[in-house]
Amino acid sequence: MTLTVSIVTPSYHQVRYLEQTICSVLGQDAAPLEYFVIDGGSTDGSVDVIRRYAGQLAGWVSEKDRGQAEAINKGLRRTRGEIVAWINSDDFYLPGAFRAAVEAFRAHPQAGLVYGDVLSVDGEGRVFNQQRFRQLNLGDLMAFSIISQPAVFMRRAVLEQAGLLDESFHCLLDHHLWLRLARLAPVVYLPQPLAAARYHPEAKNLARPTDFGREAWRIVDWMESDPDFTALFAAQRTRILGGANRFDAFYLLDAGFYGQALRAYARAFRYNPLVVLREFHRVLYALLAPLGLTRLRPVYNRLRTRLNPPSELTPLK
Repeated sequence: MTLTVSIVTPSYHQVRYLEQTICSVLGQDAAPLEYFVIDGGSTDGSVDVIRRYAGQLAGWVSEKDRGQAEAINKGLRRTRGEIVAWINSDDFYLPGAFRAAVEAFRAHPQAGLVYGDVLSVDGEGRVFNQQRFRQLNLGDLMAFSIISQPAVFMRRAVLEQAGLLDESFHCLLDHHLWLRLARLAPVVYLPQPLAAARYHPEAKNLARPTDFGREAWRIVDWMESDPDFTALFAAQRTRILGGANRFDAFYLLDAGFYGQALRAYARAFRYNPLVVLREFHRVLYALLAPLGLTRLRPVYNRLRTRLNPPSELTPLK
């Protein structure tokens, strides 16, 4: 059976990167492909880029929306493929990504989600890290082990059961969806890079780091109260709270809130010491950075790249 891959690209004022994203989709060797570009009414030349490729798209629009989640949902509702994903307009796929995803879904007919590793690139496309992950399950995701959205592909049948993105989320919209998918079907890890995530000053993880922690606690509250997750949450409460505090600390540290980050790490240690011990280098950085030892940051980055533990979050830059 031939599986169609449906891709959605949400975009807003990303003309600098948009063409590379589009070409990374259209250049894949897995067919058939269905591709939608949903632009939020950009005035920076993005529409001109989209029009150049309009003949190869299943559809596109450029109109105001209420944000990324609405744009993605708008595109997902138009798709018809058995395999579905979205790629943001500052990220891009690596060659062979779709073929690997299709083969994985064929090999694992019960899987609802397939994900791989992700290259971290800067604004010029230079690789500075590889985010390597590991095989996760629902419990891992509930405890805020994070997978990188650009390398995620979903089975349409499971997505239809889970529902689309919750448009009230702006940072963890993807993780909230992964949880709902993983409750319904297994997730499968492919130990190979499938996509590249671009880190630049306008990217959400750098521009809005404290929002990630706030949305993590929203997800904690949701898991605790949602009938589909209540019993699972109660059984893993300590692990989940440890993971949520660790996640919060990660982004607080990136934002330079060293005291708050240390307090979050302390709470995480109280719930789950192991999750903090795996990030001793970040805790050490949080302790020393307020002393003005700015030269420690590149040392930390080199150490972190060498250690390169699985299931890492967004790297510091």
